[in-house]
Amino acid sequence: MKSLQVLIATLCLLALGQACEDATTTASTSKDWWETAQFYQIYPRSFMDSDGDGIGDLNGITSKLEYLKDLGVTAAWLSPIFKSPMVDFGYDISDFFDIQPEYGTMEDFRALIKKAKELDLKIILDFVPNHSSDENEWFKKSVKREKGYEDYYVWHDGKINADTGKREPPSNWLQAFRGSAWQWVEERQQYYLHQFAVQQADLNYRNPDVVEQMKRVLRYWLHEGVAGFRCDAVPVLFEVEVDENGQYPDEAVSGLTDDKDDRSYLKNELIENRAETIDMAYQWRTVMDDHQRIYGGDTRVLLIETYAPPAYTMQFYGNRSVQGAHLPFNFNLITVPASDGVSASSIKKAVDNWLLSMPAGSTANWVIGNHDQRRAASRYGVANTDAMNMLVMILPGASVTYQGEELGMTDGWISWEDTQDPAACNSDRDTYEKFTRDPSRTPFQWTSGTNAGFSTGPKTWLPLADDYKTQNVEVETAATRSHLKIYKSLVSLRKSSKTLQNGATKYAVLNENAFVVKR
Repeated sequence: MKSLQVLIATLCLLALGQACEDATTTASTSKDWWETAQFYQIYPRSFMDSDGDGIGDLNGITSKLEYLKDLGVTAAWLSPIFKSPMVDFGYDISDFFDIQPEYGTMEDFRALIKKAKELDLKIILDFVPNHSSDENEWFKKSVKREKGYEDYYVWHDGKINADTGKREPPSNWLQAFRGSAWQWVEERQQYYLHQFAVQQADLNYRNPDVVEQMKRVLRYWLHEGVAGFRCDAVPVLFEVEVDENGQYPDEAVSGLTDDKDDRSYLKNELIENRAETIDMAYQWRTVMDDHQRIYGGDTRVLLIETYAPPAYTMQFYGNRSVQGAHLPFNFNLITVPASDGVSASSIKKAVDNWLLSMPAGSTANWVIGNHDQRRAASRYGVANTDAMNMLVMILPGASVTYQGEELGMTDGWISWEDTQDPAACNSDRDTYEKFTRDPSRTPFQWTSGTNAGFSTGPKTWLPLADDYKTQNVEVETAATRSHLKIYKSLVSLRKSSKTLQNGATKYAVLNENAFVVKR
């Protein structure tokens, strides 16, 4: 792969320093904190282990907050920390109001919030609204049809096959981790919907009690001092309603794959990107704004995860009559090069698709990686690490960094025996690497020493990536020039430059290996 260059054509920005104001800088230089923020995603299980059990935890995060402050981070977003059986490593929540014991206690969480405030760092939590663990008390009560919980989840009798006389799932819908999205429960004599693992039962958002319960979750953690939420898997919140016969229709075949257990085998138009979901995001925004209005302080932000077509995604921003998410996540720099190949043209297409679709007055954001994707350095090439970090820092709006991108961390190789991800475990030894997300979740690389400085224990929950001795905080801090030092310089420039915060943006393809940005 040729090195993709990101060239900054500067009028007044010289040598990572601001010499004068760009004439295109807007008259108003006042922006809310989140509009130019440097968000930093922490995958708690892999960030820092404080007690030697090989698993990252809250006290480990607290011990490294100074590192985030030194990076110039505005807000740290924590992937789920709530009580969970850990089937999907926190995205299967058994108690939305408590901390996963492996990660610590509420006292540990409050200590983290206190230390973050002392350092002027904001903490954002992952909100998982679509489903709960099947070990959640709500689900157990729903199985028993206890009063008030009968319709907390999406239940259905299924249908009888006219030829065999046997009961079958209500529809052909598929889950994200392969196979049917319906699971039979003998005790209740019905199927429940699960768009992810069997243990992740979909909540029923057509039930007002569920809607209010999840708003209660938001309010609880806002009162604990968080600065907002990243909302997970939002596009699957609602599915089509049953027809006049009380049945769910089947999805059409997509033609994208012959693998009938793969979710992409179907078009998924009935279970994703429904209009009702947009309105729910607007309701959550009201919760954020109401909390700020009542208790004061800085804006509490709402970030939405959505891998969806631009026309749908942009609706999350809101419209003239209602405010929506502050930032629907922009995954174009992940999805477009993945389908079109890494080139200056694909980068331009990714930028165009967002900036030209975004409603007037909205704020852009730029993401090159997360815990569900291969690492940016592995996708774009290690040689392009600095260029891609530069790109997300010089484009207008907010930037999001996944832990390790500032170091140029690459994917680790995980054997079938060491595989943890349910998306991979539901496949087999021959195909698991097609589905696994484990390679981007390997422990953070702090030093060249034992366990990369992540843990003092005998074993880490996932093996270390092979490059940990050369790509780590210790080595890159001591080096004359490194990915880490360039990243920190970019953040510093971005925070100090009114041009980068408020100036106009122009960009173009110079050739297939050079994408030019002018601020």
